[in-house]
Amino acid sequence: MTKVQNGGVNLDAFREVVESRRSVRKFTKTPIPDAVMADCLRLAMLAPNSSNLQPWEFYVIDSDAKRACAIKNCMNQNAAKTAARLIAVVARTDTWHDNAKRILNEYPINPPPKKVKDYYNKVVPLDFLRGPLSMMSLAKWGSTQAIRRFTPIKSPCYTFDDVKNWATNNTALAAQNLMLALRAHGFDSCPMGGFDEPAMKALLNLADDHHIVMMIAAGERADDGIYHDQFRLTSRQFVFHV
Repeated sequence: MTKVQNGGVNLDAFREVVESRRSVRKFTKTPIPDAVMADCLRLAMLAPNSSNLQPWEFYVIDSDAKRACAIKNCMNQNAAKTAARLIAVVARTDTWHDNAKRILNEYPINPPPKKVKDYYNKVVPLDFLRGPLSMMSLAKWGSTQAIRRFTPIKSPCYTFDDVKNWATNNTALAAQNLMLALRAHGFDSCPMGGFDEPAMKALLNLADDHHIVMMIAAGERADDGIYHDQFRLTSRQFVFHV
């Protein structure tokens, strides 16, 4: 995007990317160059995420055999069948601990400040660990309720579902970055929630701690790739100033 004098980015260019992004159901045969795909994935991983723990993975399905199975697992949707690239966007619930260590090893200030080390060595584990029989979760719940009587406090992860929600929420932000990056490069996408997750996980050799947030079909928009005009319900139904 073109820089403007005030140090921001070009608002018109950003608006054009956002407003022209559509869920495209049919693509042309034009391939997405590897360099473009790599840049879009790099931009995807610049998405905001909790504590920079980056609980995401992206599986670009390039082999013909896996692609055929992936299309079937996506219910043979037109978007999947005609896509130049199929990407599985995956949330990880088991990488926070290793990624916390990597952050300290790769922190831009060497050695990391004490408060940074304390955060990743103490605060982050306390937020996620549940302990045998969830005993730590019970202790965290009791402490949180007591503290909340006097001051606001963030709820930690008490259950596996809490960790899964955390991971999927962060990963969805990266998926949006990916789709906008594709649009900025002149390509389009279709996020698909209609797929057989157990079959797709088996195809990609994913474990129980891998959670496919969505499948993304990507490619160049066909002339008949959009089924109707863009519309949204009125913002008055969803935006509240309190």
